[in-house]
Amino acid sequence: MRAETLAPLLEMEKVSMFYHTPQGETAALSDISFQLEKGAFLAIVGPSGCGKSTILSLIAGLLRPSAGEIRIAGEPVGEGISPLVGYMLQHDHLFPWCTVWDNVLLGLKIRGEVKPEQKERVAALLEQYGLADFRNSLPRHLSGGMRQRAALIRTLALEPELLLLDEPFSALDYQTRLRVSDDIGTIIRSQGKTAVLVTHDISEAISMADRVLVLSARPGRIRYQERICLSSSSARVLEKRQAPEFAACFDRIWKELNGDV
Repeated sequence: MRAETLAPLLEMEKVSMFYHTPQGETAALSDISFQLEKGAFLAIVGPSGCGKSTILSLIAGLLRPSAGEIRIAGEPVGEGISPLVGYMLQHDHLFPWCTVWDNVLLGLKIRGEVKPEQKERVAALLEQYGLADFRNSLPRHLSGGMRQRAALIRTLALEPELLLLDEPFSALDYQTRLRVSDDIGTIIRSQGKTAVLVTHDISEAISMADRVLVLSARPGRIRYQERICLSSSSARVLEKRQAPEFAACFDRIWKELNGDV
């Protein structure tokens, strides 16, 4: 008997986006099409202003496309963030007057879903990812990396099917960025989540994702895509950078990324 083909979790089909201002119309994205299977990790790179973050806003339902269709779990994306989506931004946006525990429960409180089983699950996530001893601390007492882990746990508490990551490590210094990308990449894999990462860092994209899309300059089009196949036996982001195929993969993406220059 032939195995059943699973439907993709995320589908973008011929999506274009135009912004209208008093000065005229600006094309941000043109004819973007891709699919993402459940459990996959996609990274998107491209020059500044090419529409990378716009793609995430469209997937989340914060913007409506000018043309084309976006579907999550087979359903068209409407207005407002879908409960299937978790959105992690460049900054952690932890409330400075709230403890770590109150911050990570915030989304559940907004939804009115703070139940004993949810609290137990969030407490387990804090324990698993090294924040249990800081649950009663204020965000100012945490390092940048710990704050980003808390922000991710707040997102995971809502049990989203799809994680959107908009340059979540860009505010960190380089050493911390490497360590936190390793931590968060491992967390996402261990939780079996599907993810879309927007980044300017090619090495970060290669070491975290299964596939990398390279966008052209505005209006953003898919110029190239690279399937990431590294021989590293480790799932750790830092160790993947030592794989023998890493440098050649970096060079291909770099050349495509700079093809408009």
